[in-house]
Amino acid sequence: MGSCAFLMPPASIRFIREGDYNRKAAMAMAIPGVVAVLIAAFIVKSLPLDILRWLVIVVILYTSIVMLRAAYSKSH
Repeated sequence: MGSCAFLMPPASIRFIREGDYNRKAAMAMAIPGVVAVLIAAFIVKSLPLDILRWLVIVVILYTSIVMLRAAYSKSH
């Protein structure tokens, strides 16, 4: 993850100079990202560890169910 973080700025210079990226999509991901960081900094940080653990388990289960349903719906 760290090597990817260090790789992305120099690799993206070419795309930014050529305008070869979707600006609307980039802004659509950047703005909610700032909100998510603020939520994590102020709300998630103050949650008790047990609640946070169960919240992570619920998110993982939900994501896995959605992905499995999508995989099975395309294969049949």
